[in-house]
Amino acid sequence: MTTPHPDVSHDGSALAPPPGCPAHGVSAEGIRRLYGPDAEANPQGLYEELRGQYGPVAPVLLHGGADVEVPAWLVLGYPENLDVMRTPSRFSRDSRRWNQWDRVPADSPLNPMVGWQPLCVFADGEEHERLRGAVTAGLEQFNRHGVRRYVKRYTEQLVDSFAAKGEADLIRDYAEKLPMMVVTRLLGMAPGESPDLVEPTLDLMKGTGTAAASNDLVTRTLAELVERKKKNPGRDLASSLIGHDPKLTDNEIIEHLRLTLVAAHQGTVNLIAHTLRLMLTDPRFRGSLSGGQMTLPDALEQVMWDNPSIAVVPGRWATGNTTLGEQHINKGDLLLLGIAAANVDPAIRPNLSAPVHGNRSHLAFSSGPHECPGADIGRAIADTGIDTLMGLLPGLELAVPATELTLDAAWLTQRPASLPVKFPPRHGDGQSTGEVSQPLPPSVPVDSPSSGPATAVAPGRRSWWRWLLHR
Repeated sequence: MTTPHPDVSHDGSALAPPPGCPAHGVSAEGIRRLYGPDAEANPQGLYEELRGQYGPVAPVLLHGGADVEVPAWLVLGYPENLDVMRTPSRFSRDSRRWNQWDRVPADSPLNPMVGWQPLCVFADGEEHERLRGAVTAGLEQFNRHGVRRYVKRYTEQLVDSFAAKGEADLIRDYAEKLPMMVVTRLLGMAPGESPDLVEPTLDLMKGTGTAAASNDLVTRTLAELVERKKKNPGRDLASSLIGHDPKLTDNEIIEHLRLTLVAAHQGTVNLIAHTLRLMLTDPRFRGSLSGGQMTLPDALEQVMWDNPSIAVVPGRWATGNTTLGEQHINKGDLLLLGIAAANVDPAIRPNLSAPVHGNRSHLAFSSGPHECPGADIGRAIADTGIDTLMGLLPGLELAVPATELTLDAAWLTQRPASLPVKFPPRHGDGQSTGEVSQPLPPSVPVDSPSSGPATAVAPGRRSWWRWLLHR
């Protein structure tokens, strides 16, 4: 990972000196931190306080390292976020434009997320199209039916690992593991490699002191994968990137594999976690599902409105002095896309209790030229995973009062810290001690994710829709 000389932009021109504070007329003491216990205890509350104080664009401080705070702008408004996302001529993805690089140490926890890399998400124009084209071509080889086969098989494996106990933590034992198992297979890894990547992939998104080391571990693992796939290519993303025309460098291939792994894993973990929490704790949410007012895919869209997987997305960098949300933005200032805040902007959602399920105009997958190319894969993993899980565990319910559930929040993400559940224990033959059911069908061998039909649900398995109705 490289960063430029702090006083030179991507095209070699001189940058304006870094300002002491991004907001003119606002003292540094008056700017809220976007990190730390206070911010993480109630991030949505912080967003609303900032909206009330500053409007749709607010100055904030980020944790840049030991004793280092760096200023940025948090974009809170829905139309303002769309403006930033859709106008790369004003707000570039090239982080080398940042006017704060002289204040950011080499081991800063910000570097894994904003340090310039040869990635499509740090490029604009023709370079962006070249790199993004390679990724989309690789992802297009996977159809939803093939992905669903992986999801069903791995869900069955995970449930088998804790079904006999009659209890589990659906975050630790399921939500964190399933997306990694699926995504690593799509990348081209062997099944046994996924467990070692779960913790470091989650860690590098948290901006902790170990984020840089976690990022290095993930990158080394992917570099080894690329070397293997050069010798033994297959039908996977790594092989597709290696063989793409025009050719990508090894560094570009590794970094795009890392981008896909981190984004797909983190985003899908959070989507599954938030959806399961609502199904287990919110009677209105369960009622809409069981009553047919919304389907599970619709429910996922509702969750992405109210609890987007990535709450804050860094970043964009102003290509020149400009104005946004009545705030003066200096050339080189960093802007953070406040997805969670924008999705509940009173300008577009004056009544938050009104359902928006099925409406895909949320910003959970961004918009404009950098809109997430793997959105359908994430949806397929969450939809199929939750559907299969509920079918395998009849009688599933929370093992603690809902009031005891807490959020695991960081400056970029937030999700339930744990979801302890209980259910009638299942014997090794697939039967529950509390309810007799047909044994599960054997798993279909997985050769490539797009071959053959999806695994059928056992005819004797109790529908999770009946579970909802029962509740």
